[in-house]
Amino acid sequence: MSSKRPQYPPEFRSQIVELAKAGRTHAELAREFGCHATSIGTWVRQSQIDETGDTSSDAPLSTAERQELTALRRELRQVKQERDILAKATAWFAHKS
Repeated sequence: MSSKRPQYPPEFRSQIVELAKAGRTHAELAREFGCHATSIGTWVRQSQIDETGDTSSDAPLSTAERQELTALRRELRQVKQERDILAKATAWFAHKS
């Protein structure tokens, strides 16, 4: 069983990204702030994606697009549940008549 570490706050991430952009290495920042260098690299890449605003079909998703995708998936899951409940209720009422 793996224990999942809670996400770092957005303010913390943005401060680390700014320090990385100022020229500090990912390893140096990781040692100083207690996070993994790979995480810092991911945050820096995501920041660059968000800043460029590339909307081509093969471009990685921006943070806003990721949030929208997550919300849409959640909504789709709920709509499917509601549809399944209605289908079962319809079958139950049809069988009862």
